[in-house]
Amino acid sequence: MSESHKAALAEGRVQGRAIRMYLEALESHRPKRGRRRTAKLMEDRLIAIEAELPDADPVRQLQLVQERLDLRTSLESASSADDLSALEAGFIAAAPGYSERRGISYAAWREVGVPTGVLKAAGITRG
Repeated sequence: MSESHKAALAEGRVQGRAIRMYLEALESHRPKRGRRRTAKLMEDRLIAIEAELPDADPVRQLQLVQERLDLRTSLESASSADDLSALEAGFIAAAPGYSERRGISYAAWREVGVPTGVLKAAGITRG
């Protein structure tokens, strides 16, 4: 195997990894139905739960503890939204070559949820 072939394989692995990580992050950050919860609202609710817990009956305590766990998980995932920008930069760098090599169209990227601004930054157009 020639050095150029090895380099091309390595480049393909790097591009594929960047694409996969970005698409997985998009999927995990996809908006959910209903009213959007801000970090402030979640923190306020955590404070209210802590105040309510001591006087709650056992079944209500169980529900409050689960809600507290869910809120903490949501807060952690909300704080990881900053990581998306780094993954987006990797996607923008990798997507043109990946798209060309794999024959991936603009429409396919859009269908899996890649925003139009990201595709434009990557130089992937409709035509």
